[in-house]
Amino acid sequence: MKYKVLFIMHMPPPVHGAAMMGKYIHDSKLINETFECRYINPSASSNIKEVGKLNIGKFFFLFKNSFKIIRTVIKEKPDLCYYTPTSTGWGIYRDMVVITLLKMFGKNVVLHFHNKGVKDYSHRHPLSTIAYKLMFSNVKVIQLSELLYQDIQQFISKDKVFFCANGIPESFGSELSLFRNNSIPKLLFLSNLLVEKGVLVLLDACEILRKKGYQFFCDFVGGETVDINNEYFQKECIQRNIKECIFYHGKKCGSEKYLFFQQTDIFILPTFNECFPLVILEAMEYKLPVISTNEGGIPDVIKDGENGLISIKKDPQSLADCIEKLLINKDLRYRMGEAGYQKFKKYYTLPVFEKKFTSILMQCINN
Repeated sequence: MKYKVLFIMHMPPPVHGAAMMGKYIHDSKLINETFECRYINPSASSNIKEVGKLNIGKFFFLFKNSFKIIRTVIKEKPDLCYYTPTSTGWGIYRDMVVITLLKMFGKNVVLHFHNKGVKDYSHRHPLSTIAYKLMFSNVKVIQLSELLYQDIQQFISKDKVFFCANGIPESFGSELSLFRNNSIPKLLFLSNLLVEKGVLVLLDACEILRKKGYQFFCDFVGGETVDINNEYFQKECIQRNIKECIFYHGKKCGSEKYLFFQQTDIFILPTFNECFPLVILEAMEYKLPVISTNEGGIPDVIKDGENGLISIKKDPQSLADCIEKLLINKDLRYRMGEAGYQKFKKYYTLPVFEKKFTSILMQCINN
C-alpha cells in the first residue's frame, strides 16, 4: 500500500521557479507511482505582477482554500502534507494559519522553501517572529542549498532540514554540440524585468563596456513588471547611450526561449535576491558560461573560474570586468560552457531531483 501525500504547492500560472518545480512534481511519473498523491494549488495570483500584492479577493481565496485543504485532509487522511510557504510579507501569516491547521489535525508536515528572507524579515518585523515560530514548530524543512540554512537557523535545528537542489527536464540529447559563430558576441539576460534581478546593473555594465570600445549585443528576455516595463527600459537604454546594442524581446516560452540560448555566447543574471534560479540550469544545459552573483544557492551551482564567473552584487564595474574576461577569450567561454554542461548532467537534471526528492519524502514519513 502506497503512502498518501497531500501536495499544497504553487503551479503555473504565474510562471516562476517555485511554480515550475510544482509542475514538475505534479507531472512526475516516479513521484506519482511512489505515492498516492493529491494536489492543491494555494496561489491566488494569476500573473507575476500580482505576486506579493494584497487585496480583498485574496482573503476570500484564503478562506476558500483553507476549507478545501481541511476537507481533503479529513477525507484522504494523508501520511504527509507537503507545503511550499513564502518567506516574507503578508503571505507568512497566511501560511502560518494553514500550516497550524494541518498540525492541529495531527498531520506530518514538510515545508519546501523556494525563497529566502526569513532572517532579515524577522529582524525588521518583530511580529513576524511569532508567525515563524508557529510555522517552524514540529515540521521538517527542505531547502535548495545548504548555503541557505543560515536564513532559518534561528527557528529550526539543522537535523530537521533536508537539502535538495532543483532539477529541470533536458531539452535535447547528449549528442548536442554548440559552437557559436557570432562575429559579434551575444549576451543574454533571461528573467522577469525586476530591479532585484540586476536589470539596471547590467545596463550600467553594458555602458561601461561600450565606452571601452567593446562590440556586443545584449538580449533581454522576460516579462514586464511593476518595477520595469518596456517604456521605462527603453528610456534607461537611451539615457546610457546603448540603445543600438540592447534589445528587449518580451516574454518568451518553449522553443522561442530556447532559440535565444542556442544563439547566445554568454548568459548573465546579476541578481541580488535569489535562492536557486532555474534559468541558470537552463543556461548550463546549453553549454553557456554563466555570470551571476554570490547570492543564495548560486555559488553551489556556479564555481567562479570553473563554469562561470561571480560578480559583486549591485556593482556594475565588477560585472563589466567579468563580461570583459569572456568577451576577449572565446576559448574560455567554450571551456566554462562545457564544464557547466557536465555539472548540469551530473547534478541538476529532473531525474536526479525526482530521486532525491522522493527519498526525502520517504524519510519525512518514516522518521
